[in-house]
Amino acid sequence: MTFPNVRLRRLRTSSAVRDLVRETLLTPADFIYPLFVVHGRGVRNEIASMPGVFHLSVDQLAAESRELVSLGVRAVVLFGLPAVKDAVGSENFAADGIVQQAIRVIKDAAPELVVVTDVCMCEYTDHGHCGIVRAGQVINDETLNVLQQVVVSHAAAGADIVAPSGMMDGMVRAIRQALDGEQFSNVSILSYAVKYASSFYGPFRDAAQSPPQFGDRHSYQMDPANAREAMREAQLDVEEGADMLMVKPALAYLDVIHRVRERFDLPLAAYNVSGEYSMVKAASANGWVDEHKIVLELLTGIKRAGADMILTYHAKDAARWLND
Repeated sequence: MTFPNVRLRRLRTSSAVRDLVRETLLTPADFIYPLFVVHGRGVRNEIASMPGVFHLSVDQLAAESRELVSLGVRAVVLFGLPAVKDAVGSENFAADGIVQQAIRVIKDAAPELVVVTDVCMCEYTDHGHCGIVRAGQVINDETLNVLQQVVVSHAAAGADIVAPSGMMDGMVRAIRQALDGEQFSNVSILSYAVKYASSFYGPFRDAAQSPPQFGDRHSYQMDPANAREAMREAQLDVEEGADMLMVKPALAYLDVIHRVRERFDLPLAAYNVSGEYSMVKAASANGWVDEHKIVLELLTGIKRAGADMILTYHAKDAARWLND
């Protein structure tokens, strides 16, 4: 049957009908909100290239956590800025490191909030790369030993989920072995399984103060031109014991999100990254787009592509709009 017997507009006649037949439902519970934690007290400094996103000291996190819970956002991902950087990123795995402090405060203030920790070295190292560097090269296998120390320290502080983001080969297997060996078998691994060497990370590097001091990250992050390779990366992480997978960035890689969703049954996250966020903020500030409408459309598109959860700096605003 076809027109005039079939009229698809019948399913769009009112908002109530559209709600009934809507295929993709976006809720605040889909969001994971990134937090940038710094040393000091009373620090709440807006990041210039990411309007509405702040560097926060640990004493600010209790109120932030309770606000997120009140909005229906159920998870955060933590990025820490250390007091001192060195070649191996020592504060990354210190018992009193900035992220370890943050985990404890958040879990005390809002125990129901899921705490995800980013597991990488770039914010903590004086060279800004995601692993141990020897003779100008990032050394994969030595880096795994450091990542094992990091995840154990995060788990001991109370993290629910660790999220390795450095794109080191074998990182998921090494992390699972370390967690299980220290009796943290209930801590989940959300692997940045498919992370591209993207130009959309620029504002994040301002926020995390983590640009590489030499070269770039193309030797370990993925080529933006490749999609089949993404399936190999995800497959390896599944075999190594990942509990969840992630694709990063999101908007320029919706096809990759869809491919991963179609092939693997694990829960899938997508990272709506800093450049994607800042472009919307800049266009909105100039009156070129309606921020409210475009953010919800973009986030719905990411979920429609196949993401079960979305890491996004829009989380608080989007939650408010969805709750209205």
